[in-house]
Amino acid sequence: MAFVAQTFTIPALKGISTKTIEEHLKLYAGYVKHANLVLEKIQDLKQDSEKNAYALGEVNRRFGFEFNGMRNHEVYFKSLEGSPASLSEGSLKSTIAGQWGSSDAWLAEFKAIALTRGIGWAMLFYDPVSKQLLNAWIDEQHFGQLQNCALILGLDMWEHSYVADYQPSGKKQYVEDFFANLNWSVIERNFAEAQK
Repeated sequence: MAFVAQTFTIPALKGISTKTIEEHLKLYAGYVKHANLVLEKIQDLKQDSEKNAYALGEVNRRFGFEFNGMRNHEVYFKSLEGSPASLSEGSLKSTIAGQWGSSDAWLAEFKAIALTRGIGWAMLFYDPVSKQLLNAWIDEQHFGQLQNCALILGLDMWEHSYVADYQPSGKKQYVEDFFANLNWSVIERNFAEAQK
């Protein structure tokens, strides 16, 4: 079964232009397309897996990049749909406060992670085994994903997500504007789903 690109209804955003979102959505569509192409290639190569062992290994490595690029962007774009909404009193906010002392302390740590040098993602995961939230930096989009953890919030820190609007020196402002545009009700829903 082929992966299908999702559609998103993203309003005008503070600081992040419509043009950047349009280009970013094209990139997302490319991840969906290439995840499907890689799976097709794997099917072809495994017809003679001994002869194609090297090529099969390489395309299997590529699959994680394309697949995670697809899924990470789906979380990112969904979090920008609808109107910006603050983190409400409830399970997510109390869990964050329980682990970090306050939502402000968590946010400061998360923003610091987002400003890591390099390309990748700042992410908030839920670990269903330890029942805790985990902040993480993911290099590119496939090195360092946390095994069996559910992605609650993903902030794309590849240059394509901000350079056209902010220039390289405006990375910090992009992070601030991302949170100004964030629809926390989506993140709260992600957290509720992860706990099921």
